[in-house]
Amino acid sequence: MKSFLQRYWWVALIVFLILIQLIPYGRDHTNPPVYQEPQWPSDRVRSLAVRACYDCHSNESTYPWYANIAPISWLVMNDIETGREVLNFSNFAAIKGTGEIAEIVLEGEMPPLIYLITHPSANLSSAERQELADGINQAFGR
Repeated sequence: MKSFLQRYWWVALIVFLILIQLIPYGRDHTNPPVYQEPQWPSDRVRSLAVRACYDCHSNESTYPWYANIAPISWLVMNDIETGREVLNFSNFAAIKGTGEIAEIVLEGEMPPLIYLITHPSANLSSAERQELADGINQAFGR
């Protein structure tokens, strides 16, 4: 004779998924204020940075619909919080160690693959990567 959980595992899963919706982490989609943005060399470079970087690396994040559903909301919020800790274009005065940013963009390490899958417009061509890297170097005085 099968146990209740073996027989009704899907009920337990649904109850679990409903209960985790009560955990508030990841649901506050208000952005902190923008303190100081880099002096971008052109509007084009800024638009490339916004397209590929700003959702995680600024205080101007846009949240997709699935950022309201746990546990995905937890992952999205964690990525944004971590991204802002590492580099936040909205707090330019506090950015330190900027030498690697352009290199990371050129090597294709950023944006990460999972972000590109869910945000295909963030996928930059080689020429756009080069333009963004050059613009980052100019904005950060390199």
